[in-house]
Amino acid sequence: MPFTIAIDGPAASGKGTVARALAAQFGFHHLDTGLLYRATGAKGGDPAAAARSLTPEDLARDDLRSAEAGEAASRIAAIPEVRTALVQFQRDFARKEPGAVLDGRDIGTVICPDAEVKLFITASDLVRARRRAAELNTDAQIVLEQLRGRDARDSQRADAPMRPADDAVLLDTSEMSVEQAVETATALVQTAINAR
Repeated sequence: MPFTIAIDGPAASGKGTVARALAAQFGFHHLDTGLLYRATGAKGGDPAAAARSLTPEDLARDDLRSAEAGEAASRIAAIPEVRTALVQFQRDFARKEPGAVLDGRDIGTVICPDAEVKLFITASDLVRARRRAAELNTDAQIVLEQLRGRDARDSQRADAPMRPADDAVLLDTSEMSVEQAVETATALVQTAINAR
């Protein structure tokens, strides 16, 4: 029986880093669901048609980590037809053996409400802006404004808004090193596996 880990949270909170580390630690598959939306936005044209026709090659594009791709992803993620087109792909991925780690905005609330472990990873706006600015080699103040706009869109959209699942464990990484965040998450997952 596969084991699913759902990780949600805003951009630059550390959720992708933790998700990749957990997948490696436990030998699980990993899906950064934001890439699905980034790839859909990057394809251009009708967003719903783009979502329905995604290929593995679309997910391997070099430009999907850019700020522009992130902004496009946030805008098209608010389109119900796009979300519907991508839900089944994510749910199928979540049931891969021996397990899967999915990170995004609505994994614990919509995609995998029955996940064995649910984490909502967050950090202060300023810490997230500094992290993303360092990644992109740009100005933190500009990134801060972009993150706040994106957070507002993601949390206020009518369809699958970003919010912690009722049974998610909240992990604030503002004052944590990468190692501390991964260690905390690993301990939570190991406890759930042991209790299974």
